[in-house]
Amino acid sequence: MNTPAHKVRLGLITATIWDNNGFHSVDLARSYKDQDGNWQSTTSYSHTDLLNVAKCTERAEIWIARQANASK
Repeated sequence: MNTPAHKVRLGLITATIWDNNGFHSVDLARSYKDQDGNWQSTTSYSHTDLLNVAKCTERAEIWIARQANASK
């Protein structure tokens, strides 16, 4: 199983950054509790999630740019 290169979390939103031989990809997810109280995740976002989605993607982009600059 691959390990993420980095994670950014804000509230219930997580941006998971993967490093594929220098090419980075990002997965976004929102955590929630189901009816049984178990944590689940979804890639569907409500209006109130969007600011944290935007901030997570911005912070993920900054982290990836810093990694690219560090390897130069």
